[in-house]
Amino acid sequence: MLKSMTGYGVATVESDSLNVTIEIKTLNSKFLDIYCRIPKNYSEREIEIRNMLTQALERGKVECTLTFQQAGEAAGTSVVNRPLVKAYFNDLRQTATELNFEPNPTELLRIALQLPNVYNSEVANEERRDQEWGLIKQAVTEALQKCNQFRQHEGALTATKFTEYIGTIRTLLEQVLELDVHRIPAVRERLEKNVRELLSDENFDPNRFEQELIYYIEKYDISEEKVRLSNHLNYFLETLNAPDSNGKKLNFIAQELGREINTIGSKANDVGIQRLVVQMKDELEKIKEQTMNVI
Repeated sequence: MLKSMTGYGVATVESDSLNVTIEIKTLNSKFLDIYCRIPKNYSEREIEIRNMLTQALERGKVECTLTFQQAGEAAGTSVVNRPLVKAYFNDLRQTATELNFEPNPTELLRIALQLPNVYNSEVANEERRDQEWGLIKQAVTEALQKCNQFRQHEGALTATKFTEYIGTIRTLLEQVLELDVHRIPAVRERLEKNVRELLSDENFDPNRFEQELIYYIEKYDISEEKVRLSNHLNYFLETLNAPDSNGKKLNFIAQELGREINTIGSKANDVGIQRLVVQMKDELEKIKEQTMNVI
């Protein structure tokens, strides 16, 4: 099944002492690029979280945000990191001044209190830390499941688009076949005219005539290109519906489609066919753009 690199998933897990929220956003990228926002108290778990993201997401630019809120008796163990809050507040106020507007101090304080590492908690015992990590791990797992469901949904929509684009190119190819039937007599007429001119020339060279004839036949014949283009269109759809379908392979096939389309346009020497080729290229560019967002 085709899977998009665009995804979103959020999950919240609650206990008597801690509420954990994980938010995962993914965008297209050539490789797997992970950026984690994790409170300082849980920074030692970043590697484990990254491993979970790597195994589940494969490719893409990933942004993972962990936020938590102490609950019950544990809430009383948190204190505000005032120096950090002041630094956040002053930086926000300075930024607002540079942007030429007067900020609301209450709003600035609210934003500053939501930024990372604002709250310091007392060091918990090892058993409690293990319990908290269990909650975090559960939240990450649920968020990843939702993110992958989102990716699969987007992938299905992209697959539908691919099918439409391929169908349009195939329809245009059929129109090329129709025009090519009328193009061949015109090419033959030009060849016959050139032959008559050569025969009336006192310096007529049979060897040169044979070379010219071969040249024109190779120059105007697009039979092989039409067959290969049709085969590549079929192969694209087969790959699209295959269990191991992926964006890189589809992009490679799209490049082969482009080569055949370009060759048809350059060899046809026909205005009608060249217009159809331009439309094919337009559909092909849509395909290439979409393959960049597929895993």
